[in-house]
This record gives sequence, C-alpha cells and structure tokens, in this order.
Amino acid sequence: MAASRSRDVLLFLIGAVVALFGVAFTIEGGWLVSVGGTWYYLLAGLAMIVSGLLLITGRRAGVGIYVLVFIGTLLWTLWEAGGNYWGWIPRMDVVIGLGVAVALAAPRLRNGFAPGASYSVAGALVVLMVVGLGLAFVPFGAVNPKPVPGPDSARLATAVGDAQPADNPHPGDWPAYGGGNSAQRYSSLDQITADNVAGLERAWVYRTGDLLDRRWGAETTPLKVGDDVFLCTSRNIIISLNAADGRENWRYDPEVSEDAIPYTAACRGVTYYQVPEERLATLPGGAGDGSGPACARRIFSGTLDGRIVAVDAATGEPCQDFGNGGQVDIKENMGDTPPGYVSINSAPVIVRDVVITGHQVLDGQKRDAPSGVIKGFDALTGELKWAWDAGRPEQSEPLSGDRIYTRGSPNMWTTAVGDNALGMVYLPMANSAADYWSTPRSEAENKWAASLVALDASTGKPAWHFQVAHKDVWDYDLGSQPSLLDFPTSKGPVPAILLPTKQGEFYVFDRRTGEALTGIEERPVPQGGAEPEQRSATQPFSTWHSLKQPDLTVHDMWGMTPFDQMYCRVQFHKADYRGMYTPPNADRPWIEFTGYNGGSDWGSVALDPSRGVMIANYNITPNYNRLVPRELANQYGWLPRGEGDAKDHGDAEGAGDPQAGTPYAIDVNAGWRVPWTGLLCKQPPYGGIRAIDVTTGETLWDRPFGTARANGPWGIRSGLPFTIGTPNNGGPVVTAGGLIFIAAATDDLIRAIDITTGETIWQDALPAGGQATPLVYEADGRQYLMIVATGHHFMETPSGDYVITYALPKSD
Repeated sequence: MAASRSRDVLLFLIGAVVALFGVAFTIEGGWLVSVGGTWYYLLAGLAMIVSGLLLITGRRAGVGIYVLVFIGTLLWTLWEAGGNYWGWIPRMDVVIGLGVAVALAAPRLRNGFAPGASYSVAGALVVLMVVGLGLAFVPFGAVNPKPVPGPDSARLATAVGDAQPADNPHPGDWPAYGGGNSAQRYSSLDQITADNVAGLERAWVYRTGDLLDRRWGAETTPLKVGDDVFLCTSRNIIISLNAADGRENWRYDPEVSEDAIPYTAACRGVTYYQVPEERLATLPGGAGDGSGPACARRIFSGTLDGRIVAVDAATGEPCQDFGNGGQVDIKENMGDTPPGYVSINSAPVIVRDVVITGHQVLDGQKRDAPSGVIKGFDALTGELKWAWDAGRPEQSEPLSGDRIYTRGSPNMWTTAVGDNALGMVYLPMANSAADYWSTPRSEAENKWAASLVALDASTGKPAWHFQVAHKDVWDYDLGSQPSLLDFPTSKGPVPAILLPTKQGEFYVFDRRTGEALTGIEERPVPQGGAEPEQRSATQPFSTWHSLKQPDLTVHDMWGMTPFDQMYCRVQFHKADYRGMYTPPNADRPWIEFTGYNGGSDWGSVALDPSRGVMIANYNITPNYNRLVPRELANQYGWLPRGEGDAKDHGDAEGAGDPQAGTPYAIDVNAGWRVPWTGLLCKQPPYGGIRAIDVTTGETLWDRPFGTARANGPWGIRSGLPFTIGTPNNGGPVVTAGGLIFIAAATDDLIRAIDITTGETIWQDALPAGGQATPLVYEADGRQYLMIVATGHHFMETPSGDYVITYALPKSD
C-alpha cells in the first residue's frame, strides 16, 4: 500500500505540473491569439491540461495526448524555425523537459507502459537535451563562401600627403586614431602570426586611476609615436607612457567636472601634431628637456566640457601659445550650454594645420539644444579660422558678439577623417536635435543632416555631401569614422572614401568630387506614422555591399522558454513594423531594425590594403520604441537634464528622453529586451564579424561574434562559452601577419582571428569590458598589441581603468 501511495503521489505531482504548464500555455496563448498571433500555444496548452488531468487519475490516455503535443510541437517547430538551432530552444525546451517526466511516470499508470520502453524514451529525451546543449557550442550561421585573397593581391593604400607623421606612419607607430590619417586601422607589422599568436602573453598592465561607477565607457584607442604612447581617460586626463614597459612619463588633468559627462564619459582618442619646420621659429622657450622649442610636438584632446586642450608631447605642459593658456572653448557663440550638453568625445582631426572638431550634443533632451557647429582652429595659435554650421551651410565665417549658431542643428559626435594632400576634411554628420521628430527642422537641416560632408579644411566651405538617411527620425546618424583608400575601378585606382553606416550600408565615393564609385539605389520605404507629410518616399541603399539583415518576422521572436517567447510575439503583433525605416508611430509602438547601435557604429571597419579585404564587426539588434505624448511624459517627470527636478537616470539612450519642444517624448527599449529577464526578444545572433572583398563587394566569410560567458538572464554572468553573437562596440585592427585583433563584444574577451578563415585562434579574458578599438605597434624590436579596457555602462560590461599590452615572449 505504501508503494502504491508513493506512485499515486508521484503521478499526481507529474500530472499537476503538466496541467499547470498547460494552464500557463493556455492563458498566454489566448493573449497571443487575441492580438492576431498563432493558435499553437493555446491549443497545446488545452491539450496539456487534459493530459495532466488524465495522468493524475492514472489513465494511459494522458501519455497518448502528451505524445500528440510533443509530435505537434516538433512539427510546428520544424515549420517555423527550420534548421535554426536557436529557434528550437523556446519552442521545445519545456515540452522536452516535461516529456522526460511523463515517460518516467508512464509505468506507474493503471495498465502502465513497459518500464524498459518508458525509461528508454526518457533517456532518449535526455540525450536529445544534451545534444541540443552541445549544438550551442557550434556557431550557427557561420559561412565561408569565398576564399580570402593572399597578401600583395591588392593595392588599397592611398596617398594623403606628407605633412604629418600620421600621413605616412612609421611601420612601428600608430600616430592617429585610425592608425594613420587614412584611417584604415591596419598595421604592417608581421612579427605575430597565426602560427605563433597562441604564445601571446601580457607584457605590462597600467592603471589610469580614472574609475567611474556611472556612465563609464572611455572607448579609448591610444596613439604610439616614437618611444611613447599617448592616451586619454574617461574624464580627459591625458597620459604619456613608455611604449616598451608602461612607465608613466607624465599626465595632464584638465579638471573636467563629473557633471559634464553627457550620455557616456567617452574619450575615444587624442591627436598628435608636429609643428612644421617653417613655423618652429615662432614657438617660445625650450621644451624643458633640451630637445628644442616648447610644444614642437603637440597632443590635442577634446574634453567633455567643450574645450580643446593642447599639451607638449614631451612634458605634458600646456602649450601657452595655443588659445588661452593652452586651451580654447568651443562653446563660444552657442548660447545656453548646460553641463553635459556640449561634449567632445572623439579625437580632433588636423588638416593643413587646422584643428577641426565636432562635438556631441546631448541627445533626446530638447529641440532648442546647442548648435552642432563644426569649428576649425589654427593648430599653433588656437585662432578660430572658420565655423561651419549645417543650419547656415553656405557660410563659414565665425560669429562674434551676441550672435548664436543655429540651435539644434546637426552635429558630428564621431571621428572625422582628413586628407592633407587634397586639403579636405570629411565629416560624418548626425541628425538634428529631437532625434525622433522632424517637423521643426529647417530646409537646410533636412539637407545636410545624417550626411557625409566634405569641407575645404582651409575655408570651412562644403565641397560635396551625401545623405544616408532622408529626414532621419531613427537616430541613424553617422557613427563610423570613414576610411580613405585607392579604390580599384576599370579605369584604374581612384582616391576614394569608404563610408559604413548604422543601417549596415557601405558606400564608396571619389573623395575629390563625391562621385559614387559603387551602386546606390533610392528604394521605396514605409510611409505614414506620426508625421506622414514629413516622410521621404525613398531612402538610399547600397548595391555594392550591405550588412542589412532580412526583415524581422514573428518567427524570430525568442526567449529562454515559450513564455518569454510568447510575450515577445505579443509585442511584435502590437507594434508597427514594415521593415527598415518603419516610421515613428504615435498610436502604437514601432520596431526599428536595425537599431541605433548599428550596423556599423563608432568602431568602424578595418582595411587590409595588401589583400584588398575589409573587416566589419556589426550589430543585429532591434529597438522597440514608442512616442509618449507630452502630457504623459510630464506626468512621468521626463524633463530635460538641468531643468526642474530632472533626474539623470543613466538608462539606455532614448529610454525616457523628453524631446522638449516637440509634441512627444521618446521611450526606446534598446535591443528590445524582455523586462523580467533582460534577454533580447530577437533570437541570436546579436552581432557578427565579416570579411568583404573590396574589389567586388562580396562576402568572403561571416561569423557570429561574441559568446555568452559574461551574459545571461537577470544579469547573471553565465560563464558559458556558447557563440551567440553579442552586441558589440569597438572596432577591429588588421595586421600584415594575417590577424584581426578585436575586443568589442560583451563577453570581455580580446581575440585574434585568422583573416583567412574567420576562426578565433587566440583569446584572453579582460578584467573589464573591451569596448574600444585596439592598436598594434613596435617598441625595441618587439611587436605589441594594446587594448584599453574600461568597460561600458550601455553594454553592461564591468568598469575598469586598464591599459593592457600583449607581446610574444622575449627570446633569449
């Protein structure tokens, strides 16, 4: 009798669990049906309720009905997900787990099933789960359709002058943010190769001491010139290190207040400048080390509070002849600029002795934001030479007195690129203030926003431009630094500029004239939304190469279980989504795919000029957005920063931004996350890395990029090495040794990838997130790899202050 009661209790428990899961399926499945979704979950839930009740009463039919549920789920999963491994997880995991329990209970039923057969079925289901777990170690979606060209098969290197060391970098140096002034992020060093990279070890580690517990994310790529490394920290402290051993040479603190931090405390890099010989005689004093005039070699850095500072590269002392005691304030004639609203977070560019800078204007706060004016200063004196404002694009004369540059005009927050030979600077521009509402924008703003703008560096006058998003209300501003190259054409190589975009499109132009060297099509895009009269009927698309993914479908919705997947399906059906450029909608949420993090963002791409190969890491994440009426936003307390009781909540950009001066605030669910787990609604992968043949625009290989080791539900760092393809920020570096070095992903790893296969052949765990682009250099005959690991609040990677270098072991 005791054994019988035990069996009955077990049957009751298993039946009850099956029935309870059936109830959950039925309730959430009914919600899904009510918004126009699939009937599967509702029907499966009802069948599971019946199966559970029959199991409780000990009837064999309970097993039979559950077998039908299992078979039906399997067939439905095959139909919806096909061979996509990630699509199987939320559709089958609960059904398989319950199936094991039902199989184990089957012999206990009245006229029960044979124990051997039942336990064999349970064992087979367990094996199926183990095999499924093993499949997670196999990168899904990796392709290698084309062989990678060998060295010396192309000539993409380009002439940009010889005025500065960064025009023709010494092989062992990294004298500009993008490696050199052509911004190809390429090193000709080949000491480290696929054959010996496994031997890389940490050579030295330096701590800057600039640690933040909010809004961290320095995004820094240092420079290496001669024997020295130059870098900036989150709060713009400029530091010089010995390149061989990491000893600190000097540091200069511009004393930036923490309330000046905009969205992120980013300082992507500094700029190195060597005063031309013909102007050396104008410099005062000595350098302090007996090597020559003071500030003959200068480090320029922008600050989060809107200054450009110039210090002596030899000593770190301010260059007194530059501006006001070594600095200029870019905020002059901008009107009201509360702390955090005007911040320089990217390295200035110097073309023909003019220091050119843009700046970030704090997104999402108000239409009446400070101007996005671009300014050019004399590199010796700090004199303002010109000021180009997209709100008054035909003028470049600096304003004086009480005159103010156009409020809310498009800005340039990322890194420009310049050509000393042509005397041109190329500006990747953002959109106007109030990212998601366009009605108040002027005709000039609509023309020049979200464009690549070529300016004459001497006059600040525009030469040509190309717009990548017409009347942008998706925050599709240009984030990537363009690269300069000699582009192969049927008429021979052409001096060109390559432009990656957040939409995932790549464009190539003759950088002299703006003539497109690759195909561009204007294609129809969705219309309507909250401002139907404002939407452009077409948007530009590249026919050469694109990272654009297939449009989302409800089948792409994901979760750990059927329940979070059902939630995401419901949200999909409730939203407006008609593909890329679905317009903002005031009546219901809308889906933006790809989201504002790209495609390609500020990490940009790397070019191997010898192989003719471009390496691009990218994001595959949507945003789930809603316009919030002004009255409701006011009730929420969504006020512009610095006004009233506005709170600096530190959430993802756009998550409750007021957009004052427009009818609507904006609420962005960046990455489109499930609120209770923090996981993304779209199935993996969320990021990838791709090799592209520059000559043809064809994909050579493409792989998911990033593992789950530092990711998981509820913010848990799972430690699992599954290649899921994570969101990523920071770019790649390519070397003549046939390697790609990159961190960027949210798994806190730095990797070496074989350029010929896309396979990771070395990696190291970083003590903080590696959301920065590495650099490669040589010191004392030894090749080094360097990464600044400070983490990133938006990417939710750990905060740090590490400068880490790697090298092969020293030979005896």
